Amino acid sequence: MDFGRLITAMVTPFDGDGEINWDVTSQLVDYLIEEQKSEALVVCGTTGESPTLSDEEKLQLFSFVLEKANGRCKIIAGTGSNNTKHSIHLTKEAEKIGVDGVLLVVPYYNKPNQEGLYQHFSAIATETSLPVMLYNVPGRTGVTMSVDTTLRLAEISNIVATKECASVDQVTLIASACSDDFRVYTGDDSAGLASLAVGGYGIISVASHVVGAQMSEMIYAFTSGNVQRAGEIHRQLFPIYKGLFECPQPLPNPSAVKYALSLKGLPVGGVRLPLISPTEAEAAFIEALFH
Repeated sequence: MDFGRLITAMVTPFDGDGEINWDVTSQLVDYLIEEQKSEALVVCGTTGESPTLSDEEKLQLFSFVLEKANGRCKIIAGTGSNNTKHSIHLTKEAEKIGVDGVLLVVPYYNKPNQEGLYQHFSAIATETSLPVMLYNVPGRTGVTMSVDTTLRLAEISNIVATKECASVDQVTLIASACSDDFRVYTGDDSAGLASLAVGGYGIISVASHVVGAQMSEMIYAFTSGNVQRAGEIHRQLFPIYKGLFECPQPLPNPSAVKYALSLKGLPVGGVRLPLISPTEAEAAFIEALFH
């Protein structure tokens, strides 16, 4: 399974009552594929506000986005949680729907050790025939999956990739030791070019909601050997990468990118509590990033 090099971790559009806005979700899928050049979409990941979505909403989203994409890009379902049994259940349901793969986050809050992480992911992987992508994001989970654990999991036949958010060092070490058919993605937009340079395969991005076409050009330039052009694009986009998260005080993802999408004419709505939308000052800062 090749998920492509540019994957968007898709936001979940909400209406004024905080319910899923299906009309805007349809528009967003078209926009991300056709205009922003996403080769795959992660549905119900962290950026999709998975902690505040019910299982019913998640399964509806998997089905809706899969049908809307209609083969134009791969659909990766966020089915991971800190409950192994629940993750197995949701993964099986996603497989019935027909998604192309699943994203499984490192369990949060209960802080398993490395052996617990191995057993968690291997238990889920053995219960599905879908391609599995691991997701190491210690800033959100409180646990870092080690390079050794990642490489050990990569030996399981349907664990085919990892989304690595710990550091470029981790990307380097995994890419140096894994097999050629195991794909290493960075989940940090600002580390995208550096990760490609040390052997990463692609980027699972938030900023690609609004600058995906440029990011796609950057990746193509790098993989085609035009490193100078890739560097130019990275430098142009760097303030947007940083601004969407730092904004001017750190703003929880996806609050900023949802506001940025509204500036692009896509009314994806606000966020569900406990997240909050940007303040007036933060909104002005986000607007300035695109002028």
